[in-house]
Amino acid sequence: MKSIAVDTSAIDVLLVEDSPGDVRLTREAFKDAKVHVNLHVASDGAEALAFLRREGEYAGVPRPDLILLDLNLPKKDGREVLAEIKESSTLRSIPVVILTTSASEEDILRSYMLHANCYITKPVDLDGF
Repeated sequence: MKSIAVDTSAIDVLLVEDSPGDVRLTREAFKDAKVHVNLHVASDGAEALAFLRREGEYAGVPRPDLILLDLNLPKKDGREVLAEIKESSTLRSIPVVILTTSASEEDILRSYMLHANCYITKPVDLDGF
């Protein structure tokens, strides 16, 4: 788990992404847009849920204001993570944006059926991001 320097006036964003390149693109996109965020990164679904539940090493982490969630993750995929977030009375109010390479109609419909707040297909470059 890595975080960008903490800014108390910024919003806390949990990025659940296993691709270091996509993590880098996300950081750059926030920086270029001059959006002040404390970006926390979980590299798989199990780590994301531990962060959200504040388990173990994540006991003192802030509750994210927004979750950016990839669907294709190791250990526990994003669909499972989304379902667990939206089933939890303490987590379901956190907005979840699906940010994934999949443009599959099945993935889009399933994500919205699981109460995702938004579905965005990842662009391939920083300008698109």
